[in-house]
Amino acid sequence: MTELQPDGTTRDDTHDDTHDDTVSGREQMRAQIVEVAAGLLAAGGRDAVSTRAVAAAAGTQAPTIYRLFGDKDGLLAAVLEFGFAKYLADKPPLDPTADPVADLRAGWELHIGFGLANPALFLLMYAGTPPGRRPAAAEAGLAILRTRIRNIAAAGRLRVDEALAADLVHAAGTGAVLALLAVPEERRDPRLADTMFDAVVTAITTNQVQTRNTGPTTAANALRAQLPDLAMLTDGERHVLDEWLNRITH
Repeated sequence: MTELQPDGTTRDDTHDDTHDDTVSGREQMRAQIVEVAAGLLAAGGRDAVSTRAVAAAAGTQAPTIYRLFGDKDGLLAAVLEFGFAKYLADKPPLDPTADPVADLRAGWELHIGFGLANPALFLLMYAGTPPGRRPAAAEAGLAILRTRIRNIAAAGRLRVDEALAADLVHAAGTGAVLALLAVPEERRDPRLADTMFDAVVTAITTNQVQTRNTGPTTAANALRAQLPDLAMLTDGERHVLDEWLNRITH
């Protein structure tokens, strides 16, 4: 009901806080179930995340899970997003240091460490995703990687194009973790991940921080990385220059 107030304004008393409470309770229950499912995944792998087991551990009923997530695949998708959010929360800051390759190594080491510390979650994140369907949180992680690659390009040290460099680092990092997880922990060679990183860095970067005498691709990568800062050019001119530089790097 709308009432006229002494100051001439009106107040609507018809708003019901019950709806807000219901939505809040639903979100809390959803978050609790996802956390419980993530715990079961960590303890027993994907097979441990049954709707019955999750419902029992969360203190609810299976129909609640179906109502909130649709089915087991929907629940696993929510756990997947939870895992990527946890992964991103541990990412080092994007503030670049004097050595962009060292920044890339810091991200690499966190990726390897996260995978080995959370094997079931990592397998779900990187081996349990349907082809062509990358979660939004995974895209956020790749965006951080691409920024680190761009910093290397801006320093004049990238010998291949940025997209290929990012794909190589991502594939190598993920492959290294999966290879290590396939071996019993006591038999894992700790040199594998470091050697893989060194090999990838050798493939995508030059040895010195310079753009001279390193070939047109390196120079083009360096200029392309700084296109957004070329304020003296119009958007159209930057677009054309980007196309030309792209031809050189490919």
